[in-house]
Amino acid sequence: MSSRKMLITGGCGFIGTNLIRRIEERRGSGTQVMVLDDESMGTSDDLPAQVRFSRGDVRDFSAVARAVSGCDTVVHLAAATGVVDSIANPALSFDINARGSFNVLLAARDAGVKRVVLASTGGAILGDVPPPVHEGMVPNPQSPYGASKLAAEGYAHAFAGSYGLRVTALRFSNVYGPRSHRKGSAVAHFFRQIRARQPITVYGDGSQVRDFVFVDDVCDGILQAIDSDVTGVFQLGSGIPTSISALLEEMRRVVGPEWPIEVHNAPRRAGEVMKTYCDISNARRAFGFKPRVALESGLPTTWSWLLDHRSAS
Repeated sequence: MSSRKMLITGGCGFIGTNLIRRIEERRGSGTQVMVLDDESMGTSDDLPAQVRFSRGDVRDFSAVARAVSGCDTVVHLAAATGVVDSIANPALSFDINARGSFNVLLAARDAGVKRVVLASTGGAILGDVPPPVHEGMVPNPQSPYGASKLAAEGYAHAFAGSYGLRVTALRFSNVYGPRSHRKGSAVAHFFRQIRARQPITVYGDGSQVRDFVFVDDVCDGILQAIDSDVTGVFQLGSGIPTSISALLEEMRRVVGPEWPIEVHNAPRRAGEVMKTYCDISNARRAFGFKPRVALESGLPTTWSWLLDHRSAS
């Protein structure tokens, strides 16, 4: 990876802190990292000392413009995530994911940024369609979250066509791994419930299918996309379907009998996709994306980190 100045929005969060660690491991890259974050899902204390931090919200254009000044690359991770939360508060989802992404694209255009990588989602944008999902499917979002992410992708495409901004939207599947102590998705939430010796609530009968991908694989995919200079939309996931019931069985194996798992079932929630996993062949062809960490090894790593960092939660 050649020398560059990179802004990471939402850099104090789960994927952001892992991405910075992966960049730090590439000591010869010469990449200077700046972070813009409102500290709602992490704080500047989670960042290495050499990272330049700017506290701000992507909904504030002036804050975004100040942070992006002098950068040639932007990785836009800041978002309001979660289908259920977006149904409860669709305006917040729109403001952060649609308007906030527009601000990032506009500021990047004005600052002469060369590359923007936008974090997106597959399942929520495409809706309940027969898996595996792929980039050629017609969007059919079933929640405000999916609609807001689709709007962000639409503006990314428009800025590429109108202003020549080189933008890549990466549709992440269900990302898990270390540093997920504030994350609300299945793996992190279930592990926190197990650690607290609380019952786990499964919305549905457990036959729901998801695509779980380890965070290091996602971070490598982000960096590969930047290095390759590809544009367009790409699915990033494991490409492997896993039911919630199968996930819980694997978790039982990981935590052992000393951490019993009690499961309660509740009615399926509105807006959530029943079965989704992704076809990653386009990302493999375009920039060599190849997930390396299987669930059987990623889950123990995640559980160990959460046990070792109880005070962080």
